[in-house]
Amino acid sequence: MNVIDVTFQQLKEKKQTALIPFITVGDPDLAATVDLIERLESAGADMIELGVPYSDPLADGPVIQAASQRALANQVHIMDCIQVAKQARERGVKLPFILFTYYNPVLQFGIEELFAQLQQHDISGIIIPDLPWEENKQVMHCAKQHGVHLVPLVAPTSKERLHNIVAHAQGFIYCVSSLGVTGVRNDFTSGIESFLAEVRRVSDIPIAIGFGISTAEHVERFSAMCDGVVVGSAIVKKIEQCVKVNQTKQEREAGLREVEQFVAALKG
Repeated sequence: MNVIDVTFQQLKEKKQTALIPFITVGDPDLAATVDLIERLESAGADMIELGVPYSDPLADGPVIQAASQRALANQVHIMDCIQVAKQARERGVKLPFILFTYYNPVLQFGIEELFAQLQQHDISGIIIPDLPWEENKQVMHCAKQHGVHLVPLVAPTSKERLHNIVAHAQGFIYCVSSLGVTGVRNDFTSGIESFLAEVRRVSDIPIAIGFGISTAEHVERFSAMCDGVVVGSAIVKKIEQCVKVNQTKQEREAGLREVEQFVAALKG
């Protein structure tokens, strides 16, 4: 069984909701990313989305776009992201990894080769936000062959497409909380509760919500309706503020501790 499924089942038995941080791999550098993964697990994260830096991240707001640009300046590419997962495993990190990438890097790398690498390096899921379900047959086939979950995104505008999107969902269904790109916000799409209830009605796969979740209050609110909560921009912003290139060992340690405390507060 895929470790994502195991984790959701264990959390369900404990009546807990998964906290799923998103980080941009290579921001500020690859070594820091491995350190951050360790700290996120210590803070109580249940899974981690590893964001592959990309030059045209259509679903991402300015905070994650800027993080991608910093990582791209370091020549970070998709294989580096996979290697980071391997290094974290070598340090004893157990929680599931989910690669977050756009379709162009997948095509450039090679679909079959990518999924072989994900399986080899113990990455349990992948999210490709710009891959429509109508065009995902080849990717879905490779994902199933290699035991990797292809996690679908659904939005309040999905409507009549919702049933088709979730029909073959794996791992969990990523529900987009608000229209537009990722980013910290205070207000969410009107009717978000009914949207989540509809997704729950048409599928028994766990559901997670993301886009704009940034505070402990947000996490608590949506934990009552979802099996998982994704926090991205708020964590990426905290990393930008606290973990920088050319820090001393003491400064780096202090910065990592601040990020860990921030995520622990989200967990509650």
